[in-house]
Amino acid sequence: MPIIVNLDIELARRKMKLTDLAERVGITIANLSILKQGKAKAVRFSTLDAICRELNCQPGDILAYQPPSDGLAQKPLD
Repeated sequence: MPIIVNLDIELARRKMKLTDLAERVGITIANLSILKQGKAKAVRFSTLDAICRELNCQPGDILAYQPPSDGLAQKPLD
């Protein structure tokens, strides 16, 4: 997937554990772990808002786009 999740980096910068963030944001550790591992298929804006608020960061600090290495363009949205 071309979306990279850098949540672990932001947590390390703040010396915060995933369990602490989950508690502050109000979502389960399991769901936050899925996001952290880059296995989430979607993330709600309200969740992203809460994570950014607790980590005092921007969405771009957590999420990054990496184009596919095969050079093929993705199908455009309709």
